[in-house]
Amino acid sequence: MSQMFFLFFLVHVFGFGLFFCEHDDVVDVFIRRSVANGIDILRIFDALNDMRNVERAVKAAKREGAHVQLAMAYTTGKAYTMKYWKELAKQMADLGADSICIKDMAGLLMPSYAERLVKTVKRATKLPVHVHSHCTSGIAPMTYLKAVEAGCDGIDTAISPLAMGTSQPATEAMYQAVKNMVRCSELKQDKMMEAADYFRELRRTAEADGRMDRKVMETDTKTLHYQIPGGMLSNLRMQMKEQGLEDRYEEVLREIPRVRKDLGEPPLVTPSSQIVGT
Repeated sequence: MSQMFFLFFLVHVFGFGLFFCEHDDVVDVFIRRSVANGIDILRIFDALNDMRNVERAVKAAKREGAHVQLAMAYTTGKAYTMKYWKELAKQMADLGADSICIKDMAGLLMPSYAERLVKTVKRATKLPVHVHSHCTSGIAPMTYLKAVEAGCDGIDTAISPLAMGTSQPATEAMYQAVKNMVRCSELKQDKMMEAADYFRELRRTAEADGRMDRKVMETDTKTLHYQIPGGMLSNLRMQMKEQGLEDRYEEVLREIPRVRKDLGEPPLVTPSSQIVGT
């Protein structure tokens, strides 16, 4: 895996579901059934980057023979130094991770820092490193390129009609950008075009019946300050619209950094992002 660069259209991951499992036996069954139904990579993370909270899930995934990818929820703040990320990566390796994901859920990871971070994690663990980012702030494609140059082993992308904005960089564009830089999985241009045509029509339908808001597909550099992850941003706008509070959207965005600071600057990712947003 470390010798081959992979682009992931659809990451076989349901790690976020584990946050809502009350009992350990539910975690075990969830993972067992996931693997039995074809999920071969489990990306597991904790909202506070506390590895004690993922031990059970890792053991269950290992028992089922799945690939365990532990993810660090990337954010910024006084506590989040390069030393912090290095020690976290070592904890993940000690716990039995098969690979590590740098999960930049809000599009905050700057290109130069991504280069340093990828190199640091790879040196500290000798494990494959993937990078996951969102285009909310518009930075992600540049961050991906620097991560690739630094030796990352995979990046998460989305087919173009469902890319950019709160989603990931476009698969077709990133493939063209990196295919001559590294040993890259060969993707078929005609198949990507076919997939894009299908999802373009699906997007039009979703926009027409209100299931998808065009605004969440736009670049919003304010996320660099508010630190709202892509998934939360799209859900928050829809929830406020349903409650007749859409006119107070900007007010809520301004309040989020203050609430996060009051709580000790946790990474904003499921479920901490929903807690702060609420």
